[in-house]
Amino acid sequence: MDISWFHLGLLVSTGFLAGIINTLAGGGSNLTLPALMVMGMPAEVANATNRVGVVLQGLTALLGFRHHGKLDASDTGGIMVPTIIGGLLGAAAAAYAPAGIIKPLLLGTMLSMALIILLKPAIVAPPPGTEPRKVKDTPSSWWGLGLAGFYGGFVQAGVGFVLLAALAGTLRYDLVRANALKMLCTLVFTVVALALFVMEGLVMWIPGLVLAVGTMVGSHLAVKFAIRAKPETLKWFLFVMTLCGCVAAMLT
Repeated sequence: MDISWFHLGLLVSTGFLAGIINTLAGGGSNLTLPALMVMGMPAEVANATNRVGVVLQGLTALLGFRHHGKLDASDTGGIMVPTIIGGLLGAAAAAYAPAGIIKPLLLGTMLSMALIILLKPAIVAPPPGTEPRKVKDTPSSWWGLGLAGFYGGFVQAGVGFVLLAALAGTLRYDLVRANALKMLCTLVFTVVALALFVMEGLVMWIPGLVLAVGTMVGSHLAVKFAIRAKPETLKWFLFVMTLCGCVAAMLT
């Protein structure tokens, strides 16, 4: 596929914004998927190609959080197990679900997250100095992470919000560390999905890599912002992004 200068600028700019949004909250694909489809890609090809940027953005964010000492790897095994199990169950359920269920589920999730942040902010933004819990010591985290994984396998869109609620709400990670672990979980999901899409021949590599340039730059800058920003700022950014997710769900 030939890429015009307009498409080049569109992919890089939307990728840049999506890299920031996905690293600090979630929902960046609401920008990148339409940008890819503007180029004439069918929805399934755009969905597959979009994962190239998501994977490289995730790697960039993880390296950045790790460099700043914000990637807590002490319990990644405990976090990943229920998340992956939930993801597999969600993907299996999606194969048999009615076609019309996705939009109400996405909208309901976004509205619920917005209300939680507004009415119970301590759930997603624990007070400073709160010590994170281990999955093995927090049975409720299995359900929270499993639900996040199920949602990710079932819908994918907006999974970052659900993962943040599970990581901050049940395990009490602050928003910076929760975002780092969210990126790890999302990266694992997406690598598996991308491999399947590649085998099906659905990935268009040149647009995907152009998009990835923008997502990587955006993600790199977002990590720097997250390290320096006040928790209150990150909380309100997350709130605004959930509202944007609600609007996107209603318009799709």
